[in-house]
Amino acid sequence: MHREPNRPPARRRTRTAARVAVGLVSLLVLVGTGIASTMMTSLLTGLHTSDALDPGGPRSADGALNILLIGLDSRKDQDGNQLPKEILDQLHAGDGTEGGYNTNTLILIHLPAGGGRASAVSIPRDDYVTVKSIPGYTHAKIKEAYGLAKYYAEQGLAKQGVSGAELETKGREAGRKETLDTVRDFLDVPIDRFAEVNLAGFYDLATALGGVEVCLNHPVHDDYSGANFPAGRQTLNGSQALSFVRQRHGLDNGDLDRTHRQQAFLASVTHKLRDAGTFTDLGKLQDLIDTARKDVVVSAGWDILSFAQQARNLTGGNLEFSTLPVQGFEKVNGQEVNKVDVAQVRAAVRTAFGMTAPAPPSPSVRASSTIDVRNATGKNGLAATVAQALAPFGFRTGDLRNLASTTSSVAYGTGATDDASSAAKLLGGLPVSQDTHLPRGHVRITLGTGFALPAALGPHGADSPPGAPSSPPAPPPPPQGGTVDGGGVPCVD
Repeated sequence: MHREPNRPPARRRTRTAARVAVGLVSLLVLVGTGIASTMMTSLLTGLHTSDALDPGGPRSADGALNILLIGLDSRKDQDGNQLPKEILDQLHAGDGTEGGYNTNTLILIHLPAGGGRASAVSIPRDDYVTVKSIPGYTHAKIKEAYGLAKYYAEQGLAKQGVSGAELETKGREAGRKETLDTVRDFLDVPIDRFAEVNLAGFYDLATALGGVEVCLNHPVHDDYSGANFPAGRQTLNGSQALSFVRQRHGLDNGDLDRTHRQQAFLASVTHKLRDAGTFTDLGKLQDLIDTARKDVVVSAGWDILSFAQQARNLTGGNLEFSTLPVQGFEKVNGQEVNKVDVAQVRAAVRTAFGMTAPAPPSPSVRASSTIDVRNATGKNGLAATVAQALAPFGFRTGDLRNLASTTSSVAYGTGATDDASSAAKLLGGLPVSQDTHLPRGHVRITLGTGFALPAALGPHGADSPPGAPSSPPAPPPPPQGGTVDGGGVPCVD
């Protein structure tokens, strides 16, 4: 597997996670307040837009709206220029050489048709997921999809003579498109709109707000992030806010607890915007508008004026945050990643959004191909488990064996195209390709490092086939924590 060129050191990357998300929700709250249309028109005339969201792609039905918030860990402006040193110093972002293009914040907000309580799900940034359009990759951490796609797109564009701001713009469009496609495929729900903000956007918006109140269940002291706060409610300035949302060390569940900090901070921001008279202070309002023009990118064709009424749920505090589940942690090619059960994640999204769950796979759809399973996970018996899980769908068991570490995939021989696609979907959306060396009617399934059997395929564990000797139970998945209520100033760890 390739590695992202110029990938910043891990500690520096993790320090910036979640700093930028407040800008995205602030923008949505801004347009949902019913402020004068002339001022909104002034905002829209200078706002950056993106064509990365496929206009012909799937959309929510019946007037519901799904909005992906993308927080980009970048120390560059929209043209690819390095942020000034004085800004980097205030961001505690190093000298600017550490930053890449990871999406360290991914939140999908669902606004139901006809009003009602809005829901937001946070996608843990280290979830190891399928990617489709990045050369040499079948899987990656979800946060890396943007930067990897941008890098490889720019390699091709540079050979065509594209350079400077145009290269940066087109590279970012490729990164946005890959992120949107990856999230949509992972969660299996439509994305109707998106908004993106970079690292500077968080600082600018937090400064414009003049401090935000937060609440901690316990006192914290962390030398890495600079977080040094007592328990209880307190108001943080811009610099302190950065420390609050970036702390990972010293928290029981690391990044997952930091995600709850991020959610709580967003809830506190919306609370302040609603209750502190921000939108009656023309000076503060103009600061927010100027910041949005400079730091925020939204999907093209978004009629934000019409959207304002629907967004009132955000300003009213009628919003609930949750974090999508992970099964555990492991190392893949030297990187720590989150193991995920795709079926479990999709079910959690549909529950949070009040959507009808998809019907379970039906054995009445019969396949006829023989499956040869290659197990490269290091988990004994997983090849047999997968073969037995697919047997009710008509797949015949062929050759089962173990392999050295590799990535998950499905390949097919002549006459097995449809069965290969069915197997790939049942196993969580694995990439599919033809292999002319396979016998007719055969499908080869490779279970790569990080693969886990989707829960929908049956009750058998992923580590051993039915009937195998019992083994100690697997450790429970890491706690995700409860939901975070967006109606005030929630207390978190």
